[in-house]
Amino acid sequence: MLVRDIMTPDPFTVQADASVRDAARIMREQSVGGLPVLEGTRLVGMVTDSDLLALLSTRPPSDDLWLPSPLEIIEVPIREFINWEKTKAALADIGTLPVSDVMSEPPITIEADAEIEDAAALMLREGIVRLPVVEGRRLVAIVTRSDIVQGLAAGREPPA
Repeated sequence: MLVRDIMTPDPFTVQADASVRDAARIMREQSVGGLPVLEGTRLVGMVTDSDLLALLSTRPPSDDLWLPSPLEIIEVPIREFINWEKTKAALADIGTLPVSDVMSEPPITIEADAEIEDAAALMLREGIVRLPVVEGRRLVAIVTRSDIVQGLAAGREPPA
């Protein structure tokens, strides 16, 4: 069975210069976990919910134990307030980042005439759950792990 037999044509996409907020909105509205990223009609990357979640990651607390001096007791709340204000500003700025800053590139792709077993192997090897289907650099469809499982379930019976 070929990728063309199970792929979803004309997937939802986002332009590389769109904001992270726009990409997140499209993913939410369309109930998808990732979007091919285009520059015009040319595929240039992928942005996924994992890429967006990574923007929110923070450093773990320090393992160092310290006891504050009397001056530090006054300084710590002020320093923490300044840090919180910087954190709030950074979080507000995340939504305005262009998708091109957070997308995975170059995109891992497959052609429509490939066997679905090849698509499955590529997805497992690369640790991805969706695979853009291209003709040259032009996006024509997308195939997901669930598409492959459904294709295998509906596949041909092995010869007797």
